[in-house]
Amino acid sequence: MGQLCGRCMQLLRDFIGFVQRMSSDLVQGIKECLILISKCSCLKQNSSKNGQLYKPILQPHERVTAQEFLQHIETDFEMSPLGKDPLEALRTLSFSENPALQQSAALYYLHMSQHMSIPLPVEHLEPFYALLRSADLEVQQMSSLSLVNFLLEGNIDKELVVQMGLLEPILDLLESEDPTVQCNSCACIMTLAVSESNQEAIGAARGVTPLLSLANSYDPRVQQNAVGAILNLTQSEKIQQVLCKEGALPVLALLLESPDSEVQYYSCAALSNVAANVQHHKALLRPSDRFLLRTLISLLSSSVDKVSSQACVCLRNLATSVDIQAEMVAENVLPKLCSLLASGNEDVRRASIALLWILSQHPPNQDTLACSELLQSLGTLLAAHKTDPVIVGHTACIIKNLSLSKNRQRITESCCVEGLLQTMLLTDTQEDYLRYVTSCLAELAKQEGAMLHMVKWMDEPLTNGSPIYAERMMLLWKHHIGEIQAYLKNFLTHQEVRFQQLGISTLCKLRADADFSLAFRKGQMAKLLEQVRQQTEETQELLRAAMCHEDS
Repeated sequence: MGQLCGRCMQLLRDFIGFVQRMSSDLVQGIKECLILISKCSCLKQNSSKNGQLYKPILQPHERVTAQEFLQHIETDFEMSPLGKDPLEALRTLSFSENPALQQSAALYYLHMSQHMSIPLPVEHLEPFYALLRSADLEVQQMSSLSLVNFLLEGNIDKELVVQMGLLEPILDLLESEDPTVQCNSCACIMTLAVSESNQEAIGAARGVTPLLSLANSYDPRVQQNAVGAILNLTQSEKIQQVLCKEGALPVLALLLESPDSEVQYYSCAALSNVAANVQHHKALLRPSDRFLLRTLISLLSSSVDKVSSQACVCLRNLATSVDIQAEMVAENVLPKLCSLLASGNEDVRRASIALLWILSQHPPNQDTLACSELLQSLGTLLAAHKTDPVIVGHTACIIKNLSLSKNRQRITESCCVEGLLQTMLLTDTQEDYLRYVTSCLAELAKQEGAMLHMVKWMDEPLTNGSPIYAERMMLLWKHHIGEIQAYLKNFLTHQEVRFQQLGISTLCKLRADADFSLAFRKGQMAKLLEQVRQQTEETQELLRAAMCHEDS
């Protein structure tokens, strides 16, 4: 047999090295797989069950403890349910391998959680670790429910629960096959996740993935609590990143179509929180699929107020670009928003008017928005809620935005102008919102036709006003003395006598204030008044001459 050449020897060495590397990678892969499986909670629960094929023996000290605990329940429970003796008994029962004893401890905590109105001492959290880890289903159900009750009633510090190491067994219970345990553990996470530090801890413990899985549960209770927990987690920008990475956005978007209004609300509110962060808009609004946008617009017609209100909030957070705003208008969002303006729910009205304000800022939308239907709705809204500062401020800003378009005449002829003027008569309107109203009216007054309509609506109560109203308005106007002088100049130099009269009347009232009087003396008001007087005298002379001619 001949010897191998150099080339064949090298090929053989390469082959041997390849096999060795493959073997090493394969062994490493097998190790990693086995480690992941060994850490899974399902294996922990199954191993516990397999390890208890025998009937646990009741230890002598456990028998004594159980008897003393039973005696305590019969005699001293109402007097000292949280004393030192029952605590020691609960520890013994909770850490027992006997399911019946664990059930006794779990039942005791459940009873306390339903009837106790005082904080649970820190020491009593320790037995929960053993109860939540129990292999007995009834113990898991009762202990998780009692923990939910304590959390909801505020009898346990939420951050302390995590600090005591209870988060891990709670998250393990999310993997349970029992819907009741799933429901209770999701409720625990939902309640714990209102704390910022707990949100970080839940994310670090990889609690997002099982929650997303349970968000698709067929059990409505489990699904509600899972989505509610996700909602609370979206308050953290850091967890938002984790949720997006774990594929939460498509899950939440699909849940908007759930027949359960609670699930709709939770998922919509969660998406609103994510949409408040502009960096997530690309993932939320994929160019090839506007499913989310269309679904949110359809939810504006929901009969559940909090769902339609939250849909408005989410759309408002998404409407940061002109392209998205244009798409919303193209999807016929306007009639739905007009309907929501007439809602009997304050949150719905405020959310819809805020979305309209965002849409009105984009010039290409203004012609579409300045329709008679919306103007009528805004006028009716002002008339009915003229004391609501949010409604007044947003409406004034919307009308001002729309007045910049070619539809200014339509706006001035609508009932919106009267509504704005009437809000100025109210003595309880906040000063900041009055500035929005006056700014809007000032913009409208730049057009002569608008001034005619504004004068038409001005009546004696508006021009005189109450003393309190006059005082508040005077303070507000002092910030704009220069602009007011410019407006008075336009009125005094106007060709129509009634505008001149209105300007003179306003000037006389403003001169009662020392600051305005000083500004008028330094300005050209005296000169303008003299011009008006000369014109008036010339007119009177012409009238006298004409009348004398007629008499002769």
